Amino acid sequence: QVQLVESGGGLVQAGGSLRLSCAASGLTFRSYAMGWFRQTPGKEREFAAGISTGGLVTRYSDSVKGRFTISRDNAKNMLTLQMNSLKSEDTAVYYCAASFTTGAGNLRPDYWGQGTQVTVSS
Repeated sequence: QVQLVESGGGLVQAGGSLRLSCAASGLTFRSYAMGWFRQTPGKEREFAAGISTGGLVTRYSDSVKGRFTISRDNAKNMLTLQMNSLKSEDTAVYYCAASFTTGAGNLRPDYWGQGTQVTVSS
């Protein structure tokens, strides 16, 4: 059974930082491109960041580029999103996602985590 478990969300002031983590189990982690998506009420889930199986290729949405950094540790089956210079518009539920067949920039996830809430106060 595949499980993607996010942690690290919370409340932070604008300009601050948060680090999200995703612990993966039940899959061959190193074989999956991974990513972070986010969703606010009434809107579709949107891509935020993606990383290739080996971690050499990363992709970001324009809205987070230069502020967020995605990384992975294949030895620990862990995905991370470092979020800096947070803005109120970054407030959303953040989801970890895994894809076996698509890459860092065009992720079509096979699996999703349950999500973690990030709230940025202005």
